[in-house]
Amino acid sequence: MQIGARLRRLREEKGIGRAEAGAAIRGSASKMCRLELGRHGFKVRDVLDLLDLYGLDDEAERESFIELVKEAKRPGWWQSYGDVVPGWFEQYVGLEQSATTIRAYEVQYVPGLLQTFDYARAVIGLEHYDAAYDGLDRRLKVRMARQDVLRRPVSPLRFWAVIDEAALRRPIGGTTTMRAQIEHLITVSELMPNVKVQLLPFAAGGHLALGGPITIVRFAEHDLDDVVYLEQLTGARYPEGKEADRYKEIMDSLAIRAASPARTIVLLKEMLKDF
Repeated sequence: MQIGARLRRLREEKGIGRAEAGAAIRGSASKMCRLELGRHGFKVRDVLDLLDLYGLDDEAERESFIELVKEAKRPGWWQSYGDVVPGWFEQYVGLEQSATTIRAYEVQYVPGLLQTFDYARAVIGLEHYDAAYDGLDRRLKVRMARQDVLRRPVSPLRFWAVIDEAALRRPIGGTTTMRAQIEHLITVSELMPNVKVQLLPFAAGGHLALGGPITIVRFAEHDLDDVVYLEQLTGARYPEGKEADRYKEIMDSLAIRAASPARTIVLLKEMLKDF
């Protein structure tokens, strides 16, 4: 995505269309679109050909592009779990691990980055009820490993979660598991300054996000736009343009309607009485 964003900026500065750029790498305008959006991997030869077309002669800058291409080809830790991580979700995990900030809204479950071990086991068991035990165990390892981004020694991920009350009223895994999960949300809210949790209570009424979860991923590179991720049962979508902007507006409205982080802690402690 970083490579694609930088190349798109160079192309636009030169006033070159995607069709012309695509032809320079023996491709098409649609291929250039996929490359610039980070939906397709780059070859060193193609990057060099594009840099020639865009007139970038600075050796240091050209070398930085080549290093990015090499870095993008290095496998992430999650790729060793390819047997249990589908391709559509593997892409998201890569985005998650590279992000500086993630905003998420969840209506069915506690967000994966905030799930306890037992709660995660129960959720995965529901989603993959017909999988072999070792498959469930490996999926659980992936989910727990993903949470390391919140505890990175340098620049831990800033995570802002809006959780619908429905997700916390549903006793996934039983009352004991659910109680421990709510206690965990209280703990991370009180002790982790990079984590912000807001409860969206039933009293807030209806809203536009009742249909499913929304995740917005932000990166350190200013070249990159925020990525909107919509997860579904067997796949995911990445809205772009005006559609993506609409989801960002919806996320902002949810944060306004939800209880403040401080008030959320009070509400979570009250909720424990029901478990």
